[in-house]
Amino acid sequence: MGAEEAGRMVASTPGWTLEEEAKGIRREFRFRNFAEAMGFARQVGELAETEGHHPDLSVGWGYCTVRFRTHAIRGLHENDFIMAAKVSRLVSP
Repeated sequence: MGAEEAGRMVASTPGWTLEEEAKGIRREFRFRNFAEAMGFARQVGELAETEGHHPDLSVGWGYCTVRFRTHAIRGLHENDFIMAAKVSRLVSP
């Protein structure tokens, strides 16, 4: 997927931003404490296992950053945006 198409897709995925020269997307989710951030990270992990599409996660006190990129193609695929939307629904059903 090229940068132009990635820009259009990320515009329809609220809260997510392009990174790595439009070869990845990311979103930082904020929480009240470490336990809530870890609970969210576990939910993301379970979703990823179910869907067979795994993000990179960074977790710390009060935050969890989720990054998607399809490693096999070294860039973005439609599935990355589908997963981003599903992850977002974990906090905003």
